[in-house]
Amino acid sequence: MPIFRIFSVEKAKEFYCGFLGFHLDWEHRFGENFPLYCQVSRDGMALHLSEHSGDASPGAKAFVRVANIRAYHAELSGKDYRYMKPGVEEAPWGLEMTVTDPFSNRIAFCEQR
Repeated sequence: MPIFRIFSVEKAKEFYCGFLGFHLDWEHRFGENFPLYCQVSRDGMALHLSEHSGDASPGAKAFVRVANIRAYHAELSGKDYRYMKPGVEEAPWGLEMTVTDPFSNRIAFCEQR
């Protein structure tokens, strides 16, 4: 399960749920004013997001296989998200669209040939 380090719950929810269309499955805190740990998912893909300093380093990358990258790209383009305007690139292994979250973590969505 990939774990991405986040520094702002609001920005993480805006990006993952608002822009990418993931669902917030659950969230956990050890108490009030403690860091958030949560899971987001979409179409069988799940990620853990953590504010805990020891869980992950910012700047990680996950590679995810998808079935119809052009449809997902059109969905994201239609949202006109201010901070991310991804494109679809042709790579030797298939069509790829990479997004970068507000914390420098990257997800490469790929429709492999």
